[in-house]
Order: sequence, then structure tokens, then C-alpha cells
Amino acid sequence: MSEIALVNPDTLAKPSGFTHAVRHGDVVWLAGQTALDAAGEIVAGGIVEQFRQALGNVVTALRAAGGDPSRFLSVTIYLTDIPDYQAHGKEIGAVWRELVGTDYPAMTGVGVTGLWQPEALVEIQAVAAA
Repeated sequence: MSEIALVNPDTLAKPSGFTHAVRHGDVVWLAGQTALDAAGEIVAGGIVEQFRQALGNVVTALRAAGGDPSRFLSVTIYLTDIPDYQAHGKEIGAVWRELVGTDYPAMTGVGVTGLWQPEALVEIQAVAAA
């Protein structure tokens, strides 16, 4: 039977009440990541910069769990302002290609009224094959 591995990379903000990534066998579940930098502060600059940081945090956790972003199975993006995200779609797509590549997993975008950190505009959660 496969062990359950809890993964919390030192390069991400210290988690409180959650684990950044959980690996069981060949599957990695990735906790929702906002645009927190290593010091635990939301990056400035708007939706594109926050998307870059949040996606980068997910990729960091995935790599620490032994996975690779080319093996994302599904990604869920929670957004506080869908029109703002849509207005910056080309820039966000460029960030995706830079950090992940040209393949896209099953994806869902969900509009929400708020996230854990009030200044957060986006949160990204994912599942990947390791």
C-alpha cells in the first residue's frame, strides 16, 4: 500500500491548517494557492502578477512532491473578478505557457465573492499525476 506524503516546500509561505501538497502513489493533490510570496504577503500589481505568483506556487509545490506541471490532470481557478481575468486573458495565457507549457488539463474557472486573504484576486488548486 502506498504511503501518504505531506509536502510543504520551504520556499513557500509556511502553511497554517493545511498542507501545500499531498502525494499518494502517482497522484498529487495541490492545495489552493493564492499570490502569497515566501514572506506570506500577497504580491502587488493586479491579476496577471497574482496569477503568475499563484500558479508558480502550485508548480513549486508540485515539483517538491515529485511531479511536473506537464502532468496536471485538473486545475481549478477561483476568481474574485471574472471580467478582469478575461480582459487579461492573453497575458495570463502567456504566463501559463511560460510556467506550464502549451498543454492544458481539464480546467474550471469559478467566480467567488472573496478569498482567504482579502487582497487576493485569484486562487489556484490542482491535481496532477506524479
